[in-house]
Amino acid sequence: MAGCLQLKRDSLTILVRNKTRQTVLADHADMADTSAKRRVGLLKHRSLAPGEGLWIAPCESVHTFFMKFPIDLVYLDKRLRVRKVRHAVLPWRLSACFTAHSVLELPAGSAAETGTVAGTNSP
Repeated sequence: MAGCLQLKRDSLTILVRNKTRQTVLADHADMADTSAKRRVGLLKHRSLAPGEGLWIAPCESVHTFFMKFPIDLVYLDKRLRVRKVRHAVLPWRLSACFTAHSVLELPAGSAAETGTVAGTNSP
């Protein structure tokens, strides 16, 4: 099943919903929309709890150097369609999707639990 995400931002966090599956990937994700926030990313975290995440925009590649835990990566295009999903990416890895405009970093297992896969369904 293809995936299309819906992002809803309140003053502090972002709700990330898979519209195709009607599931929630994160209910309190943070936004990394500045150079400084993108540079730090999740490096200061020891783990991500269920429902947490980081949306990095713009971004088409990430690294997990110095990370302390595995993460799921969900690459999105400008229309918030899922272009690629990487599951449980371990520390000290590189990943890229050159058709992506942004990436969601989520706790390992989040993409599989919500049925989020690459696809081109429109909202």
